[in-house]
Amino acid sequence: MGDGISIMNPYLEPATWNLTTQFYGKFYSDHRPRTFIFGINPGRHGAGVTGVPFTDPIRLAEKCGIPNEMKRQAELSSQFVYALIDGYGGVDAFYGNFFFTAMSPLGFVRDGKNLNYYDDKELLRASEPYMLDCIRWQLDSMPTFSTCYCLGEGENFKQFSRLNDQHRFFEKIIPLPHPRWVMQYRRKKLSEYVDVYVDKLKDPHH
Repeated sequence: MGDGISIMNPYLEPATWNLTTQFYGKFYSDHRPRTFIFGINPGRHGAGVTGVPFTDPIRLAEKCGIPNEMKRQAELSSQFVYALIDGYGGVDAFYGNFFFTAMSPLGFVRDGKNLNYYDDKELLRASEPYMLDCIRWQLDSMPTFSTCYCLGEGENFKQFSRLNDQHRFFEKIIPLPHPRWVMQYRRKKLSEYVDVYVDKLKDPHH
């Protein structure tokens, strides 16, 4: 693995594990099939704290109804995702149909900043077997569909497509603009991007 990279495993923290257990117990206690949505890897202020993809402590409490003692710090991606969830019809409707996950359930940090699994060639090579195992385990654990979504239309989609070509996890992967990119570079058009997401999630052929 590349020099100066540290691994962030939020699930080793008892408080985070407790929140994660509450979340999945609340929204995924049935056996309905869900459509998978793959992000990149946990960020320091979202899943890296709560254990729930794209969910910071604020959204976990206010939108998901799960109180917590975590520092109330907002994450950009979480802000977009819950605007999307509101646009879709709320947390029950959304999580009843979709399952957020990530290519890597572990986060990575270098020089105090989030690092994507694909930003370092050695990290990508070292992480790939674990990532594949996690995807297989999730697909074995939850009924799903032949189509999934990928957050990020660039490198994340490229790497996911490469792995899917080799292992045939899904028949079709639909890329979407990454929430962080929207919030950083297109925030004034947030509502338009929410509409794009909702349209594509409700109609994969749109």
